[in-house]
Amino acid sequence: RALASGMRIVYHNRRPRADEAKFEASYRSFDALLAEADFVLVLSPLTAQTRGMFNAEAFGKMKKGAYFINAARGPIVVTADLVAALKSGQLAYAAMDVTDPEPLPVDHELYQMDNVLITPHIASASEATRRAMANLAADNLIAFFTRGEALTPLNPEVLSR
Repeated sequence: RALASGMRIVYHNRRPRADEAKFEASYRSFDALLAEADFVLVLSPLTAQTRGMFNAEAFGKMKKGAYFINAARGPIVVTADLVAALKSGQLAYAAMDVTDPEPLPVDHELYQMDNVLITPHIASASEATRRAMANLAADNLIAFFTRGEALTPLNPEVLSR
């Protein structure tokens, strides 16, 4: 979609992707990406390494007037630092379907800002995805009650007690 919209794609990952040419994408170090990108879209898992990675230092390295989009996990962003970057004009805009804390308190400052869009975490809100989620839940229940073992247990230590 980015290519179809005429966007040039730069990205950061733990290592360059072998298929980047297929997507006409170019790998950058984290700092180089922040300095170059007009739009920074975060799609990282929440790990010890990514928790708080978008903080005052990272926002300060971003291109002035950049747009910040977090569709990953709320705690990847230090919320107070995001607010400061938006207020100062370092960032032009932020769009998030995740926050920290989640949900934000109803009187949170981000809700009052004109340069912020916050949506509920709706990445799975398609009919096909919701149907697949319901089917997986049913398959887990059937497997548990027929074989004593769920297909996709989140906490298998509980099942072994």
